[in-house]
Amino acid sequence: MDIDYRLAFDAAPVGLVISRNRTMIDCNRQVCEMFAASREVLIGQSFQILYPSADEYERLGARIAPILNAKGFYSDNRIMKRANGETFWCHVTGRTLDRSDPHASGIWSFEDLSAQRPVRAELTGREREVAARLLEGLTSKEIGRALAISHRTVEIYRARLMRKYGASTAADLVHKLVSG
Repeated sequence: MDIDYRLAFDAAPVGLVISRNRTMIDCNRQVCEMFAASREVLIGQSFQILYPSADEYERLGARIAPILNAKGFYSDNRIMKRANGETFWCHVTGRTLDRSDPHASGIWSFEDLSAQRPVRAELTGREREVAARLLEGLTSKEIGRALAISHRTVEIYRARLMRKYGASTAADLVHKLVSG
């Protein structure tokens, strides 16, 4: 049986991107649908256009490089941005093809989580990062270490998130982040 790898790539049930130096070299139809952009618009572009801010793109790239270098893969849930400016929760998984140069080339999958986890409040980039770590079950100290900020700063961001979501406890905040 002949396997048509191009058909498999294009018809995959998740978004797939092949990257080189954090630039999209190829993508499938699911990525185009998810990010509301044509293949022609996405190919040759930096992943930065899929992020809510350039700052988040830079910080995440710096944070995941050592993880890709050590493990060869990376995965998280984060807020991404469609071409129309709408933000949404997305599960992202990537594998580097060269652990010694983690951003040189990679394969990335994107799964739209907006049906299960809508974005209900306008959040800053740092609030989005803290929210994503809270959903992973990390403590303020663990989030602080992961984001290279103090745990007290994390607690300030968590308090802001609680106000924005009308949450009375940390568990209530997590519930509201998950259910919208």
